[in-house]
Amino acid sequence: MQSLLAVIDLNRIRQNAGILSRIAARPLIAVVKDDAYGHGAERVALALEGEVAAFAVATVEEGAALRTAGIQKEILVLTPPLSQEEALRISAYRLTATLSGTRSLKFAKGQKGFKAHIAVNTGMNRYGVRLDRVKSLCRGALSAGIEITGVYSHFYDPAEVSARGEQIRRFLAASVVVQKYFPSALRHLSATGGVLAGTYFDAVRVGISLYGYLPEGFSNIGVKPALKIYATVVETRTALGSGVGYQRAEKNYKKLHTLRLGYGDGFFRESGPCIGKLCMDACIAEGAARPGTRKLVLADAAAYAKQHGTTAYEVLVNVTKRAVREYRNG
Repeated sequence: MQSLLAVIDLNRIRQNAGILSRIAARPLIAVVKDDAYGHGAERVALALEGEVAAFAVATVEEGAALRTAGIQKEILVLTPPLSQEEALRISAYRLTATLSGTRSLKFAKGQKGFKAHIAVNTGMNRYGVRLDRVKSLCRGALSAGIEITGVYSHFYDPAEVSARGEQIRRFLAASVVVQKYFPSALRHLSATGGVLAGTYFDAVRVGISLYGYLPEGFSNIGVKPALKIYATVVETRTALGSGVGYQRAEKNYKKLHTLRLGYGDGFFRESGPCIGKLCMDACIAEGAARPGTRKLVLADAAAYAKQHGTTAYEVLVNVTKRAVREYRNG
């Protein structure tokens, strides 16, 4: 196999969901955006549908793909609609929109059976309506016949106590206004970090922890990585000359082998499971290996991310883009 192989343990994802459910003691909204952080959104969602209350995705296209795959539970689209066409698709696929201001409200008007959660800007400054405009947005939604089924925000630094407290106060104030107009609106502020910090409200949105990783600043709670990446050995040889990939060898190697893996597969060029700099589609490793066999090249995205000053989130969505997925249940 010339493609990388991503082996995904669906049972481990379910186990991770169970750990989070026990900690929060609240309904889980499973975040499966960006192809479930590289794990395959449709397969992950189908595996989790019996474990969670709802799903969250980044775009209308992602939500439509889940509906097409057979997902029946609520699917929240986190990006507000950017056109009337997107609002039409949200309605047609029975998705739940995000309303963050008058512009997104304008696109939603006139859509039959349109449902939405209101996003409130509590300090992250990504999406969300300002606190002083929440009342106006609620009134607009009410007059347009839009059913507001939730209100949410997002911590920008859940591990930092003062920042978290400030956002909680703002969210509480906004929630009071929303629930005045829509009493059954579900309140959710916490992603994984918020859950671990002990902030729950009515539901929690969990993403990276489902896949076995935690945001910076928190200790492991027992979740385990669900994905491993394997590359195929292409050739093995006796070393010749003084080069290794795109650089001079640091020592005299005796045996080398080539893996079908490179920075074109989302790995970092400067280092990885090989020696020297990665080529776009190949890299060189020390020792002999049998051509055609598969070699484990990534089992801990957090450790690999730390080597490169980034996060497991970025590693996961990059190294799986060209991989062929194989699903297992334990």
